[in-house]
Amino acid sequence: MSDLDLNSLLGTEDDEGRSRRRSRGSGKRGGNRRRRRRRNRGGFIAPLLAFVVLAGIIGGGGYYGYLWLSDALVPDDYTGQGTGEVVVEIKDGQTASEVAEELVRLGVVASAKAFSNAVDNAGKSGSLQPGQYKMRKKMSAAGAVAMLIPGNKLLKKVPIKEGLRLSDTYATLAKEMGKPAKDFAAAAKKADLDLPSYAKGKLEGYAFPATYDFPPNVTPEQVLGAMVKRFNQTAEEVDLVGGAKELGRKPQDIVVIASIVQAEAGRFEDMPKIARVIYNRLDRDPEMKLEMDSTVMYALNKYRTAATIAETKTKSRYNTYMYLGLPPGPISNPGQHAIEAALNPAKGDWLYFVATDPKNSNVTKFATTEAERQALLAEYQRNGG
Repeated sequence: MSDLDLNSLLGTEDDEGRSRRRSRGSGKRGGNRRRRRRRNRGGFIAPLLAFVVLAGIIGGGGYYGYLWLSDALVPDDYTGQGTGEVVVEIKDGQTASEVAEELVRLGVVASAKAFSNAVDNAGKSGSLQPGQYKMRKKMSAAGAVAMLIPGNKLLKKVPIKEGLRLSDTYATLAKEMGKPAKDFAAAAKKADLDLPSYAKGKLEGYAFPATYDFPPNVTPEQVLGAMVKRFNQTAEEVDLVGGAKELGRKPQDIVVIASIVQAEAGRFEDMPKIARVIYNRLDRDPEMKLEMDSTVMYALNKYRTAATIAETKTKSRYNTYMYLGLPPGPISNPGQHAIEAALNPAKGDWLYFVATDPKNSNVTKFATTEAERQALLAEYQRNGG
């Protein structure tokens, strides 16, 4: 082999004749780099393919994930006002979430989440009132919330007249609510009705007369409890306890006097004057009895306005012709006007009053002396009494 061929293999010389040879080590490293580059070009393809495949999988799964996420963010909900009819009851103390679950169970709304969202959007999370509501099935959540208002409650309107005796109150409740009167009488004896302490555990006089709205499934205990609660509210409003103290009377005395006023008066305007007659007679104790026909009628369970001489002989403690002072308890359930009259009697020295027209209970006249009273009784007789 010629020198030229040998130099070509081993390297070339520079201008100074020095040989520029690559060592075997350097040649090997160069070879390795070339082989590594070839391997890297081939190795890059596999991760790239894996990435493409993974992206495809994620892309496909992302679509279904999007659907799932959409369902989570936008819960199932019906549209429109629904169909049919269903009664929904919200119980005292129930949260909006508990109400939502009940609505789902009854088929009113599609999901509890949709209803909870609608409640929050309407700002009513803390204002869902207990009661029964008439609703529809498959309603939109917003529509369901809109129907849960006090005006949409299922309620029974029960009017209780002023001046009814307790037995008549039971009869009225029985007629209006379709429950036996004996159930109310039993409830009055066993239930804790939150009566004021001066009632001495007796309901007569404290079943406040008013028009009540009761839900269909209300119990006798709840009915009577609502009536006592209304009495307590009225007593606080008119300051019954404080007013009694100013008059030198016990709170129970005020209720007893109010019950007599309620039974005797034909109209509101006469109530303060009748109350004054009662106080004037009590102030003359022991020389003068109350002699109220209404208390005798209560004792005998009768309903006339005037007692006979024979009826005034009854030995009942409610007979104010026989016994001094007030009867042992109220003889009716007085309304607010009668209670206010008992607390604020008119000024006057009347000792008597007579309903002079038997055909018109609104006509009541007052007298101070016995002679004036006899004249009023004569007028009563002339009018057919």
